[in-house]
Amino acid sequence: MKYAMTWTSRLGASGKDNEESLRRALALFSKWQPPAGTTFHQFVGRIDAGGGYAIVETDDPAELLNGTAKFSPFNEFQIHPVVDMAEWTQAGQEAIDFRESIS
Repeated sequence: MKYAMTWTSRLGASGKDNEESLRRALALFSKWQPPAGTTFHQFVGRIDAGGGYAIVETDDPAELLNGTAKFSPFNEFQIHPVVDMAEWTQAGQEAIDFRESIS
């Protein structure tokens, strides 16, 4: 299954404290590796430096939990299951066809 993941940095302390938190998060991230069963199709950071986005595929959502738990003191995460656009539009068309078939 594919997931769209967003994260936002947990800032709110003094500039010095935020900088130390970022330093720690980057040190942890430099040692982190995605689980073997997880594929990151896109992994990008926002140009305002406030967070980022990823399209991730895995058959085991616990692998996502494993990663987000490691970084939860530094980032707030949102993860949504998604499908490719072709599947999304097909489901939409089938839904329209269904509704139109009932008078």
